[in-house]
Amino acid sequence: MASPRQLDRRLHAFIGGLPTTPADRWLRRLSTFADHGKLWFVLGLLLSARKGPLRRGAVRGLGSMAFSSAVVNVVLKRVFGRVRPDLENLQTHRRLRREPGSLSFPSGHSSSAAAFVTGLAMESPAAGAVLAPVALAVGYSRVHVGVHYPGDVVAGLAVGGAVAAASQHWWRRRPKEPARVRDASEAPALPEGEGLVVAVNPRSGPEDYDPAADIRRILPRAEVLEMTEDAGVDELLREAARSGRATALGVAGGDGSVAAAAAVAVEHGLPLAVIAAGTLNHFARDVGLETPQDTADAVVSGQAVKVDVADVNGTPFLNTSSIGAYPEMVRRRDRLAGRMGKWLALTVAAAQTLRRQSPVELVVNGRPLTVWIVFVGNCLYTPRGLSPAWRPRLEDGLLDVQYLRADLRFGRTRAVLATLLGVSEHTRSYGHFAAKEVRIESRSGPRQVAYDGEMGEKATEFVFRKRAPLTVYCCRRS
Repeated sequence: MASPRQLDRRLHAFIGGLPTTPADRWLRRLSTFADHGKLWFVLGLLLSARKGPLRRGAVRGLGSMAFSSAVVNVVLKRVFGRVRPDLENLQTHRRLRREPGSLSFPSGHSSSAAAFVTGLAMESPAAGAVLAPVALAVGYSRVHVGVHYPGDVVAGLAVGGAVAAASQHWWRRRPKEPARVRDASEAPALPEGEGLVVAVNPRSGPEDYDPAADIRRILPRAEVLEMTEDAGVDELLREAARSGRATALGVAGGDGSVAAAAAVAVEHGLPLAVIAAGTLNHFARDVGLETPQDTADAVVSGQAVKVDVADVNGTPFLNTSSIGAYPEMVRRRDRLAGRMGKWLALTVAAAQTLRRQSPVELVVNGRPLTVWIVFVGNCLYTPRGLSPAWRPRLEDGLLDVQYLRADLRFGRTRAVLATLLGVSEHTRSYGHFAAKEVRIESRSGPRQVAYDGEMGEKATEFVFRKRAPLTVYCCRRS
């Protein structure tokens, strides 16, 4: 019985003896174009031109490809030491102009192809499916031109796919399912939006999008008010609630505008319609409202859910609050993420921010701490570490406290390295706990608190707790 190595050589010889076809020329060109990842870099640049899953997939794919290439060429080829196939019997017209001089196992071209396409598919399955045949063709072309055994290609594909899949450890994919919530039954159905008063922040979201016009189109009977320098979201909605003309309140804007509207809705016991019209829309995405039409459908049908609301010193927030360097780090991360992906952007942002940041002396629930950052989330966030991004639940009744210690030797360096390696939650410099109430006292003088993208007043004492739940219009998909 032939050994796997002998079978590998026989299959290589069989492919080398296939009759001449026009495909020979194209496979040779494809193999050459894939040298040093050129093919995947070009595709990555083209895909990155469009925001959303394609851009994220391109960044993940290119990052996976770079790491996979290093693993294959620097480590695995040297470990296995397999030499290239003998090309003496290969048909001349199939040979590459420059035959590679490196070792054979596993195939670097195949590894790069699988890493890029798998990374892309993790963010955009449709795009990954379209390019999967190209990746397989690149792998096969290396056997067709004689420079690899079939086993080299199979191993390369496996390594590349595994590296891309492992990128989930550093850069978690956001789940497609919305967060768990409580069902609500007291939200009235508002045909065409009748009785709904919506405050619009025209400065939120893309410059070429007019949320007010969109709301008037999909909810023609709703009262739409645009905020001005003299009247913000909270002033507009508070006046509507006090006058009695609002059966429900609505808001179109970013997370700061949504938090302001939520404070008024909780104060007056009214349901809230959240229209995703900001740049990031963290809360809307967590609750499952991807488009304005999603909100309109829920308003018309009267479907709603209940979610937790937290507050700091009496000011409500829906997502997160923080003391220290966290707001600046997030701003830098979001600005860089489109160019280098969230994981690398977070590492760079952490390094830039911590370099300028001074430690803060705090007492957190009676425990003295010296920290760079304290993060307080409304419900538990994931992934753990310095990049909490979403919540599996919006009704757990808990505050999520995460902090980065500054009392350890080489604290800045340790924090940045832990972020780069994706292990910040497992290091001594990172701490976390959950509680229903959190009291923080600053021993470094008055500190400014941030919440949902807004900056609050400076203080030396902060009390975080939960408020009464908020009713939010939302159609939950089964």
